[in-house]
Amino acid sequence: MRERTVLVGGVRLGRGGRVRLCPSPGADILDLALTGRTAEIDAVEEDMEGRTHVAVVLDDDPAGIDFGTAGQMGHRFFFSPEELEPAGEHGEPAAPPSRILVAGIGNVFLADDGFGPAVAEALRGRPLPDGVHVADFGIRGMDLAYRLLEGYGTAVLVDAAPHGQPPGTVSVIEPDSAALDDAHAAPEVHAMDPVRTLALARRLAADGGASLPRVLVVGCEPLVRMRGDEPDVAVGLSEPVRRAVGEAAGLVESLVGELLAGKEVTR
Repeated sequence: MRERTVLVGGVRLGRGGRVRLCPSPGADILDLALTGRTAEIDAVEEDMEGRTHVAVVLDDDPAGIDFGTAGQMGHRFFFSPEELEPAGEHGEPAAPPSRILVAGIGNVFLADDGFGPAVAEALRGRPLPDGVHVADFGIRGMDLAYRLLEGYGTAVLVDAAPHGQPPGTVSVIEPDSAALDDAHAAPEVHAMDPVRTLALARRLAADGGASLPRVLVVGCEPLVRMRGDEPDVAVGLSEPVRRAVGEAAGLVESLVGELLAGKEVTR
């Protein structure tokens, strides 16, 4: 499955390339209002008549990556290649050297299992480098599996992960690829098992000729563990896990900086 590319100002760009918007004089008023804005290419598409359209999400739209890629109006815009120019210096595309996905995962109705979404929310208020995308996937394992195929260099999964440590302990692990061989590649309905999700993503990648990013997991030892079959929900994190949210957000920022700098990340 090879992603489409397009020639923009003499530079061939694809998903993740950055462009400056230059709507034609005959464009509608909404497109003209975006003149000069910079954006990231989400997809290169072709209509029934063979014309090429470039879907972009704006650089200064915090919800663009989450909602634009899902087709939400107001977050995804289409332009012809002639209405774009490369946003980088000297005509080179300004795509970051390695796009990074930070994915908060977990069920907010199962007590400490909501750790990942809480960290994703905390990161939304912090400035992150270009090319770093933060999203709360909750229990949407299928959505995450497909997002992992979208050309990221690294995916950082944030989750409540029991490892026999004191509650609230935050650690970084790199999943053992051998564990994926024995995992069922089918997501659960009311929870997200990262191993199953990664196994599914690997199978999809193999079927489509795509490649998976390197995966790191920022995990927090939970105090309250629920199975999902309890009669009542439990909204809210336990005290030690709640305190760990800020620590984990800072750790993710540190990891992102090391990854973008090309440093070897070992924990």
